[in-house]
Amino acid sequence: MPSEHETVGAYALGILDDAEATAFEAHLAGCEWCAQQLDELAGMEPMLAALADLPGSGGTAAIGESLSAKPSPRLAEKLVDEVAERRAQKRRRSFYMIAAAAALIIAGPLAAVAVNGGGSDDGKQVAATPAQATFQTMSDKKSATDASTHVSATVGMAQKDWGTQAVLELKNVKGPLKCSLVLVAKNGQRVTMSSWSVPDWGYGIPNAKTETAKNPLYIGGAAAFQPNEIDHFEVVTFEGKKLVQVDA
Repeated sequence: MPSEHETVGAYALGILDDAEATAFEAHLAGCEWCAQQLDELAGMEPMLAALADLPGSGGTAAIGESLSAKPSPRLAEKLVDEVAERRAQKRRRSFYMIAAAAALIIAGPLAAVAVNGGGSDDGKQVAATPAQATFQTMSDKKSATDASTHVSATVGMAQKDWGTQAVLELKNVKGPLKCSLVLVAKNGQRVTMSSWSVPDWGYGIPNAKTETAKNPLYIGGAAAFQPNEIDHFEVVTFEGKKLVQVDA
């Protein structure tokens, strides 16, 4: 006599008698494993149809008569094994999809990340990011240095069907600060393209004692405006202070 766990396949096929079905339902009420198996087995009709087409099966009716006469624990095991395999395949597909999505996110040119120490306060270097690589490939770049703050910025632009992709190179700025890259359109609209924090040691400081502070910040952004619709860019603090303006 199969255990309650082994009965889940026969129950899903509807081949238990009333007493057996009632006993299994009582077990099912407190067994999460069987509930999960039953949920998976609910969609196994295609496999049963395939079994019905096997040589010598005699068709679906013959299988139904055979199962009605004597429930087969082997069939239940086969169904459970099939569910386990499908669940493993689903986990593998999910893993591959997550890995691919992560790769796209990490490699995306709009990644709002710093280069060479932008995310660490221990003075250690980190690898260059895709934002810097994208910046190097951009042919349309505009630069400016503010006479008051001495902050320097270069904005690289690339026209897209959906608007403008931009990468900011920021130098000679010290923290702690929270800043934004703001696009100002010719029609007066203002759009925040990205935002970030500046650590105490800053970015792009020429006479800094560490390589971390000497390296500029590269950070990506995007907006729906085409390049010919942009008037200028501003790097501003969260308090509203303009650090530098770059004309488009």
